[in-house]
Amino acid sequence: MNETRATSIAGIPTAGVFIVLLLACVALFLGAQASGHPGLVPVAIAGFALLVFLSKGFFQVQPNQGMVMQLFGRYAGTARETGLRWTNPFYAKRPVSLRVRNFESSKLKVNDSDGNPIEIAAVIVWQVVDTAEAVFQVDDYENYVHIQSESALRQMAQSYPYDSHDDAKPSLRSHGDEITTHLRDEIQDRLGKAGVKVIEARISHLAYAQEIAQAMLQRQQAGAIIAARTKIVEGAVSMVGMALEQLSQRGVLQLDEERKAAMVSNLLVVLCSERGTQPVLNTGTLYQ
Repeated sequence: MNETRATSIAGIPTAGVFIVLLLACVALFLGAQASGHPGLVPVAIAGFALLVFLSKGFFQVQPNQGMVMQLFGRYAGTARETGLRWTNPFYAKRPVSLRVRNFESSKLKVNDSDGNPIEIAAVIVWQVVDTAEAVFQVDDYENYVHIQSESALRQMAQSYPYDSHDDAKPSLRSHGDEITTHLRDEIQDRLGKAGVKVIEARISHLAYAQEIAQAMLQRQQAGAIIAARTKIVEGAVSMVGMALEQLSQRGVLQLDEERKAAMVSNLLVVLCSERGTQPVLNTGTLYQ
């Protein structure tokens, strides 16, 4: 079921016509009593009653709102023209907001693709684009949006690890754009049948569950220390190689393999140490 345009006319000119007819009925009623023609009184009363019934066809449409019409249970169309309108008085009318809305899901505890329990929540920005589907395809489209969005968020979280040590592998913490796109598409697939468009979906909360948060923090710290040490060692090895190469090219010292090994060991200790090293001065010969 898709949205169609309902038949309605401008309300202000129609209201002017109703006022004129109402005044005519009043004048007819008073004139019938004054002229002694009682047969016109029922006509005036019937005309007045008819105008009261027809006045039920007046309704207002606010900006970014649609008025869904039903005729004896059958969908008759949706009016989106703003302002005062008039239509068939037999129509049942239901307003549907077309404004952009958002909500934040509750914090869900799920397992990521590695089996680690995590807490995750998201902010969903959505809008009704088809009033007929929103009203007639699902029972309560607002509740449907909330439940299906959380279901899609849970499904998406189970497809990725919380963190990945491989830059090529996407994770919930490091690949924000890819995760956002996946989450929006996942929610849109579920809400399309309800006439809802998902404008944006972003993760608002992401953390390890409390029972493993401390252990995972230690794991992250260990990974950071290993990564930092790797960079330090790589830099130290490059500096030692550069020092030996320049000493050899300039002919400052001629060292055998044993002395080179000792020199490399000392330089690595100096460069890789976390604290400042204490120099040892050799006041004798080079080999004493």
